[in-house]
Amino acid sequence: MAVIRVGTSSWADQSLLRSGWYPRSASTPARRLGFYASQFPLVEVDTSYYAIPVPETTQSWVDATPDDFTFDVKAFSVFTGHPTPVAVLPRDLRPAAGPSRIRRRDLPERTYDELWARFRAALAPIAAAGKLGVVMLQFPPWLVRSPAAERRIVELAQRCRPWRVGVELRHGSWLDDDAAADTLDLLRAHDLSLVCVDMPQGHPSSVPPILTMTAEPVIVRFHGHSDAWGEGDKQEKFRYAYAEDELRHWAGRLAEFAALPDELHVLFNNCCAGQAQRDATRLAQLLAETMVADHAVPTTG
Repeated sequence: MAVIRVGTSSWADQSLLRSGWYPRSASTPARRLGFYASQFPLVEVDTSYYAIPVPETTQSWVDATPDDFTFDVKAFSVFTGHPTPVAVLPRDLRPAAGPSRIRRRDLPERTYDELWARFRAALAPIAAAGKLGVVMLQFPPWLVRSPAAERRIVELAQRCRPWRVGVELRHGSWLDDDAAADTLDLLRAHDLSLVCVDMPQGHPSSVPPILTMTAEPVIVRFHGHSDAWGEGDKQEKFRYAYAEDELRHWAGRLAEFAALPDELHVLFNNCCAGQAQRDATRLAQLLAETMVADHAVPTTG
């Protein structure tokens, strides 16, 4: 029976800090993370997508959390093919001239390798403490399924080893009816966790919420179902409150599935003024009720 860890995709976004979710005593970054870790056993680090943290920062995260806490860490944006502001690169690795935003192809191989070395150094304190869940590779919506794209996923995963790797695909070509089986076989063959995403359907970036085990842990991310997904800005896309019947549906689905993996990570990414934290808390409660009713092992979180 799986240990189910429930958490959110951030602990420090500005709307959360303004929402009143944190007590007034949580007045420093360390105290906020410590309070968060008293409520949830899992968090997704998304700051690492925007810039590579220094090891001193990640060590402070380790120090602020209990021994059984888990971090799922999102890979730096340039690794997964997203345009990345030059200004967020380490100062000594920034190109002397060129565009203000770069992609992988704009970087010399030596610079790219050094970025990976610094990313791995940042994760090292988390891994050494036994708190690293997975490295999350979130690919852009324009990454269409192809042999070259498959090779890219495998190459990036190899750079993350020996750590566990989660893969979030955001183009329908990977998981449509004809391709889904081949995509899942690819992930299983390379011991990569498919990130199951609950999200609005009918958009180019939409993928179905396929809950299956391709590797440990199984990962589920909740984006919500905002009507603004197609055209809204980031906050509008993720401004969504899960209804009680939605959470009950997922609690039942996750409880039934929990007999298969050893570990299941559930992350709410509807990050808007503490809504993710409220929905994560309620889902954890419903999961506990469901699994106790089924005489199963209770969840964590």
